[in-house]
Amino acid sequence: MIKIAVIGDIHDQWEEDDNLALQHLGVDLALFVGDFGNESVEVVHRISTLPLPKAAIMGNHDAWYTASSWGRAKSPYNHHQEDWVQDQLDLLGSSHVGYGKLDLPQFNLSVVGSRPFSWGGQDWKNKEFLKERYGVSNFQESTAKILSQVQKTAHNTLIFLGHNGPFGLGEEAEAICGRDWPPLGGDHGDPDFAEAIAQSRNLGKTISLVTFGHMHHRLRHTETRLRTVVKTDQQGTVYLNAARVPRIKEENGEKIRNFSCVSLQEGKVREIELVWLGKNQRIISQEQLYQDSTKIPQAV
Repeated sequence: MIKIAVIGDIHDQWEEDDNLALQHLGVDLALFVGDFGNESVEVVHRISTLPLPKAAIMGNHDAWYTASSWGRAKSPYNHHQEDWVQDQLDLLGSSHVGYGKLDLPQFNLSVVGSRPFSWGGQDWKNKEFLKERYGVSNFQESTAKILSQVQKTAHNTLIFLGHNGPFGLGEEAEAICGRDWPPLGGDHGDPDFAEAIAQSRNLGKTISLVTFGHMHHRLRHTETRLRTVVKTDQQGTVYLNAARVPRIKEENGEKIRNFSCVSLQEGKVREIELVWLGKNQRIISQEQLYQDSTKIPQAV
């Protein structure tokens, strides 16, 4: 059994206690879905020191002052002298899998990243930024770039890591990637991500887990329910939106922090729990988000 912690949108909420909490939980692998903050080099540096196998992808906030003209107009630093986007990427090194992959032979699986810095949806945003950084100009070229990494993976069992989720998981506002702002409803998933998943299966790959964030669990249009955070497809792939925001909050005078813990066995997701930890890594609550209904193989 492999224990994986998926960390949703951080938005500057990552402390040394988070590093300690992951070690206390006995996590084998940590996956970060991006939005560390608005180009928050300090947060990324703290994460880079985590002494565990990890993979990460950048979110739209991680190029907040760089990817667009309006962002650069608000930038707190001189882009001719500094590059906070590249600083973050340098700190993460091979752990950053946006348009990349990370082979994990100790677990017999590979993590593949989708398009980094995604805003989601059907519009190709930040054209100049993506062309300059990655040489891609449209969704088709983006799919091809993701697939080029899939073809290089050392293992047939894959985990896909994205900032935003793939297209095709529902059009309701409450769907896992549903649009919860006017005009209400519609699928805000990434079409290049969805196509890469489909073509990876054609290459004979088994996709155990697709995890991402971006679309927060609290909905903008209603307080009567929360966003759907787990979905499965006919091929047995489990999709997890880990953006439980804010991920650190105060409860009864105590600071608590959340992690989405995934149990993976024989290339299959067996269980997902949302775990909240308090002071001294004490478990405050555990909410089961998913449990596999098939029989778990027993060791001989």
